[in-house]
Amino acid sequence: MPYVNIRITDEGVTREQKAELIAGATELLRRVLGKNPATTVVVIDEVATDNWGIAGEMVTERRQRGE
Repeated sequence: MPYVNIRITDEGVTREQKAELIAGATELLRRVLGKNPATTVVVIDEVATDNWGIAGEMVTERRQRGE
């Protein structure tokens, strides 16, 4: 049973986009590794930008500067 965990920042990802990520990851495992989609689990974790850091600083601060 494949398990895929996608972590993204919580910056307005729509339900439709999440559905596309789930379908796409499932299809990729089917196509590349021959995994059964019926047993493939995909979990999307949305992380607050205050809880995500890049280059030693919070993503919130980077976004405020336009990065």
